[in-house]
Amino acid sequence: MLKKYMAAGVIAATMAGAAGTAYAGKDLDAIKARGQLICGVSTGVAGFAAADSQGKWTGLDVDVCRAVAAAIFGDANKVKFIPTTAQQRFTALQSGEVDLLVRTTTWTLTRDTALGFDFTGVNYYDGQGFMVNKKLGVKSAKELNGATVCVQPGTTTELNLADYFRANKMTFKPVVIEKVEEVRAAFFAGRCDVFTTDASGLYSTRAANAPNPDDYIILPEIISKEPLGPLVRHGDNQFADIVRWTLFAQIEAEEYGITSKNVDEMMKSDNPAIKRILGVTPGMGKALGVEEKWVYDIIKQVGNYGEMFDRNVGMGSPLKIARGQNALWTQGGLQYAPPIR
Repeated sequence: MLKKYMAAGVIAATMAGAAGTAYAGKDLDAIKARGQLICGVSTGVAGFAAADSQGKWTGLDVDVCRAVAAAIFGDANKVKFIPTTAQQRFTALQSGEVDLLVRTTTWTLTRDTALGFDFTGVNYYDGQGFMVNKKLGVKSAKELNGATVCVQPGTTTELNLADYFRANKMTFKPVVIEKVEEVRAAFFAGRCDVFTTDASGLYSTRAANAPNPDDYIILPEIISKEPLGPLVRHGDNQFADIVRWTLFAQIEAEEYGITSKNVDEMMKSDNPAIKRILGVTPGMGKALGVEEKWVYDIIKQVGNYGEMFDRNVGMGSPLKIARGQNALWTQGGLQYAPPIR
C-alpha cells in the first residue's frame, strides 16, 4: 500500500512540475524572434484560402493560421501568408520557408511519418468527388468510363482517381496540370470531361469560377476519406501543441457556446470549464507556454470553430456547404476536442 501511495506521489509531483513547464523549441523561438508566423496556404481556393485585390487573405485555412498567431502573440494579424502549389507545399515546410502548412492537405500515414511532419488535427473532414458539365448527361461516377479527367499531380487526388477507376474496371485519360487555377481553366474550356478534387474544392470552384454555376453538377459519389488539417515539422513539440490546442480550443468554445460576440460576457461565467478555457482560472496557458488569455484572444479575434466554418464555407458564405461530418460530435458530426483541463 505504501508503494502505491509513493508511486501516486511521484506521479503527482511530476505532473505538478510539468504543469509549469512548456519546452520551447527552435521553431517557436524563431517565430517569436521574428514577431510573425509564416503560414503556407493554397494559391487560391475560395472558402479556404484566397487573396482579394488588396492582398487580404480570407478562408477557413487562413483563419486557422490567424488563430495560431492569436494564441502565440495575442494578435491574429501577426501572420504572413505564402501561397504554395500542391507539389511545392511539402518542400516549403521541410525547408523552413513556412512554419505551418494549412493548405487543404490530407492527413496520411506517410505524410505524418516519412516526410517528417506532424499533423495536429482536422479542420475539415472531406472526401474526393467529381464535377461534370450537365450537357455530358452523366448522373454517376460509374458512367465515366473513357472520360478525360483534369487532376493535379502530387496529390492523394491523383492516386485515388487511379484506384477508383481500376477498382471499377473503367479507363480514363488524365489531364495533369500543376496549378489549380490552370486546372479550372482547362476544365471550363472543355479540355476534360471531369474535374476531380476534394468535394469542398469542387463546391468552391463551381461557386467562384464557373462561367455559369448552374451548368455544372457534382456527382453523388465520394470516393475517399480526406481529413484535411494543419501540419508542422517534426522536432518542436511545443509549437505542435500550440497549433493542436488552438483548433481544439475553437471546437471546445463552440461546444460551450462561447462566441466572438459573447466572449467578454462569458468571462463572468460561473461554469468551471468555461473559466478554465478562458483563463479566468489560470494554469492552461502556463502549461502550453502562452498567455492565460490565449483562448480569449483566439475567440475574440477569429471566433469559434462554428463561426469560422459558417462565414468561410457554410451557410454564411457563397459556398453554402452543410456542416455534415464537420458538425460537433454533439450534433452527429466528427468534430470533437479533448477537454481543456
